[in-house]
Amino acid sequence: MRALEPIYQPMLLAGAPADADRVIEVRNPFSGALVGTVPQAEPRQIRAAFKAAARFRPKLSRRERSDILLGTARAIASDQDRLAQLITAETGLCLRDSLHETRRACDVWSFAAHALIQNDGEIYPGDIGGNPHQRRIFSMRTPLAGVIAAITPFNHPLNLVSHKLAPAIATNNRVVLKPSEQTPLTALALGRILREQGLPEGMLSIVTGTPHDLGDCVFTDEDAELVTFTGSVRVGHQIAERAGYRRLVLELGGNDPFIVLADADVDRAAHLAVQGAVRHSGQRCTAVKRALVVEELADHFAERALHHMRQLSTGDPSDPSVDLGTVISEDAAQLIARRVAGAVAAGARLLLGGEPRGAFCPPTLLDHVSPACELVAEETFGPVLPIIRCNNDVDEIVMMANATKFGLSAAICSNRLDHVTRLIEGLAVGSVNVWEVPGYRTELTPFGGIKQSGLGHKEGILEAMRSFTQVKTYSLPWPV
Repeated sequence: MRALEPIYQPMLLAGAPADADRVIEVRNPFSGALVGTVPQAEPRQIRAAFKAAARFRPKLSRRERSDILLGTARAIASDQDRLAQLITAETGLCLRDSLHETRRACDVWSFAAHALIQNDGEIYPGDIGGNPHQRRIFSMRTPLAGVIAAITPFNHPLNLVSHKLAPAIATNNRVVLKPSEQTPLTALALGRILREQGLPEGMLSIVTGTPHDLGDCVFTDEDAELVTFTGSVRVGHQIAERAGYRRLVLELGGNDPFIVLADADVDRAAHLAVQGAVRHSGQRCTAVKRALVVEELADHFAERALHHMRQLSTGDPSDPSVDLGTVISEDAAQLIARRVAGAVAAGARLLLGGEPRGAFCPPTLLDHVSPACELVAEETFGPVLPIIRCNNDVDEIVMMANATKFGLSAAICSNRLDHVTRLIEGLAVGSVNVWEVPGYRTELTPFGGIKQSGLGHKEGILEAMRSFTQVKTYSLPWPV
């Protein structure tokens, strides 16, 4: 497949192209080739973006918003090959994963269009209680008075950006978006699509820059009413500490358990676990981070997981036949390697793996992993499947699964309804999937974690649309 030519992409400030004195280089993690450059914004440009957004008051009808959202979904679908190539070029993800991301993004935009045509108000009677009145009370949802500040990570440069922008546009809000400096080109490409679909210029700014140069200005601006952030726990804590009196929606890391009970079909479970660990190069907050396998099945499970992992093809991520691309950077690959080495030093057996080459981290399988080692105590963002052996005791497994600061999602492989229901009730996570990977969901359903995985607010189209609005009530005389 022909490589993309390096491009320069300006920022979008209130919909208009904007440059800066300095640029950021975006390089392909696999080849090191220059993919493109974007401006290194200055804090004054961030202030200008928020100021322009605060002055603008969207008046789009539901039909007009629906047309923009559906038009965006159609544009992504018609241009999915080019967008997937761009995602692969700036992330190092294999082309299969990038194409999957474009399909997910289409769902985000089309689901948002359909969600906004539903009535979002409620009606309450007034002739109740100890002081009844012949009135009726109505509720309605209105856009936020201020601007939404949206900050997105590198790992889903199209889909996670879509999850911020589509609900905001559906609810007539204004957004200043800062995508990851490692993968900004896809977000800017989406911004151009939105302009082509007729999005008013004042509704969206896309600013680019490094956290070092921009500091706190994106999430502390005086016109930012709500900050929605997806990324690491460390940065999420910084935002929570410094953002001040404004709404926060923080979607942070995960340490997702994949639980295999004694009645499970071992080969089916092992195949799911491998897919859940390595898809998207393992760089998902909902990836399988630790397989909790009952002792009596562990040998067989390890054998079948090894078989499935060996079937994966690696190489140039732009090759459509490749199953596993790179992680985001050489530094990320080295961190994974250090954690794997630490697990081995603590007694784990390395069944498959090896030293990273640049940003490529080989698919890695370990058995007899200690629950205390850094590899599974922290969120390891890479194609690694650690097997932790456990006793065949559901209560003990719940305790082991919950013995982490994270609480995002989990998966269960069992056909025993009594065990499954006990696990669903006992697991301290935001979502549980039975006979699926932890990250299964649709773009419509609520999604989010507890503990250090987030503040409990949910993403997903419907929940985000609720988060991005205010409830106003009014009452009218209403004869009984």
